[in-house]
Amino acid sequence: MKKVLITGATGAIGEACVREFADAGYFVYIHYRSNITKANELLDQIGGLGEVIGFDVCDAQDVKNALEKLELDVLVNNSGITKDNLFFWMSDDEWSSVIDTNLNGLYRVTKAVVEKMIAKKNGAIINISSVSGISGNKAQANYSATKGAIIAFTKTLALELGRYKIRVNAVAPGLIESDMTKDLPLKEIKKNIPLRRIGKGKDVAEVVLFLADKASYITAETINISGGMVR
Repeated sequence: MKKVLITGATGAIGEACVREFADAGYFVYIHYRSNITKANELLDQIGGLGEVIGFDVCDAQDVKNALEKLELDVLVNNSGITKDNLFFWMSDDEWSSVIDTNLNGLYRVTKAVVEKMIAKKNGAIINISSVSGISGNKAQANYSATKGAIIAFTKTLALELGRYKIRVNAVAPGLIESDMTKDLPLKEIKKNIPLRRIGKGKDVAEVVLFLADKASYITAETINISGGMVR
């Protein structure tokens, strides 16, 4: 049975990925930082086909302790936060905490598991970026910086790991239904999306599973999942 680790698994995209991979027959490591209740509920809902695993991506030792014995076929780097503010008023903490979680956290997790992928010469890594990392977004200088960096990281890692038959790709979701977007003026926003709807976590998860499981000759790519909002 193939094994996948999904970080940030209790968020909208992470939860959808858990369900998608479980339906495809994967053993799913369901990562959480604080919401153990939601993580355990997810495990029950997929019939126990996995394991709940808790750690803080901002704590290097915590990541190492949690992941040093894991052997994975797929890693989905999905952990991320937002702390939006116009750059002029952005605090040092708003900048550094987003950088540390979204970018340094991805580094720590990938570093912890990639050695075993290299040893067995097989694997897939999918990094969750954002259209904010492609086009930028007002009041998201911190978030956009991390998501743009993730795209560059993806391309570089794909070049380095291709010889080991490890594929590295990214997805760049647009506006996705979640707790973070529920208070936005969605009716107005939809007018600027050619498909005239807000995305769902499943829309992203289906592409993530495709990149992990089917796309055997795709690497170093970033797939835009925004309904045409960014083009």
